Amino acid sequence: MNDDDIAFIQALIAGNPAASRRGLSQKLCQAWNWMQSNGALCEMICRGLMLELERAGHIVLPPVRWKNPNPLARRRKPDPPQIDTTPLRANLSAIRPLEFRLVRRTAEEPLFNGLLEHYHFLGYTQPVGEHLKYLVYGDGCVVASLAWSSAPRHLGPRDRFIRWTAEARRRNIRFIAYNTRFLILPWIHVPHLASHILGRMPLVLSRDWARIYGHPIYFLETFIDPARSRGTCYRAANWIPLGLTTGRGKDSQSKKPNRSIKEVLGYPVCYKMGGN
Repeated sequence: MNDDDIAFIQALIAGNPAASRRGLSQKLCQAWNWMQSNGALCEMICRGLMLELERAGHIVLPPVRWKNPNPLARRRKPDPPQIDTTPLRANLSAIRPLEFRLVRRTAEEPLFNGLLEHYHFLGYTQPVGEHLKYLVYGDGCVVASLAWSSAPRHLGPRDRFIRWTAEARRRNIRFIAYNTRFLILPWIHVPHLASHILGRMPLVLSRDWARIYGHPIYFLETFIDPARSRGTCYRAANWIPLGLTTGRGKDSQSKKPNRSIKEVLGYPVCYKMGGN
């Protein structure tokens, strides 16, 4: 976001004094041709951007006229999964070929949610925006689960690696998927399983994303907490260390970290996202 972009938004707000926040976001999307692949306006992303600019003191938005109730605040936690936890100790060749099963909006989605809630150290969080959920099967049983969602808008290490301008980021952010969760079930003991799954995942994910959302995925990213892990399985699958986050989330009002610093890892599925 450069000074000209901010000045444009300021002029848009000044020129539409009766417009609501939603109306302003719609006008900005139309002015910038900010559309999803299905032709719908990117209103939620645009409103998030405008809120960020207001928090930073760059713009002043009109007062909130209506507060949408948040159903996620009342969402019950996933139930414990009903699954066989007998330890599986085997070589990777003994459980191949693996099956990558897309389970979002299927009868297996509660199992996926429950596994993350009860066996992943971060628990389960309901994704927003574009997202896909996978269970990985080997030798007839679940061995892993992975969650993918739309990427964060601003991520310095990734943006510098791709050499994005602000305009290029606005056009292309939808082509990035963020690996929010990756879980090898704790009773599964198969050497090299994690890196093998990560090596297979890019083409599977891009194919499914194109079928469901109408566009492919060209780049993958994830965060690693250096205090917990080196991300060995990602590195073994040729993911690239991109750098460290600043530790400042979108709600930070200063230059001081307000959360733990993470390492960013990325994987170019293909090179169609140049920064020009």
